[in-house]
Amino acid sequence: MVATFVSKIGHVMTIPLEGQRTVNAEWYASICLPQVVSELRKENCNRRIILHHDNASSHTAHRTKEFLEQENRELLDHPPYSPDLSPNDFYTFPKIKNKLREQRFSSPEEAVDAYKTAILETPTSEWNGCFNDWFHRMEKCVKFRGEYFEKQ
Repeated sequence: MVATFVSKIGHVMTIPLEGQRTVNAEWYASICLPQVVSELRKENCNRRIILHHDNASSHTAHRTKEFLEQENRELLDHPPYSPDLSPNDFYTFPKIKNKLREQRFSSPEEAVDAYKTAILETPTSEWNGCFNDWFHRMEKCVKFRGEYFEKQ
């Protein structure tokens, strides 16, 4: 498993979970997020950075919120039960899954490397389109007052 962070201009960082099977708040707040924040600082030292993640328990945990507050990082809220509003869920993961379909890997490290390569090969214009789609989806969510809208 990996944690993947993307922006409107492309891949920010992918961090593999080494030695564990699931993301927990301690790993997310003490290992994952510090690397991501450090990378974002390098690229955007003077720009406002707003993070978005879904409502997984590791993302909403007190430990995670505490870390983000200490780092003065703004967090965009995510509506509950809304995978249609998470760029990784509606764009990144399906795209990469399709690209890697039917490939076989001899190790977890090889699979992570193939995943990272597939993400890095995605052109900036596609990431820009993904985020434009995301904003459009958020507008629809507001328009339909949080109701599921894909069928409407």
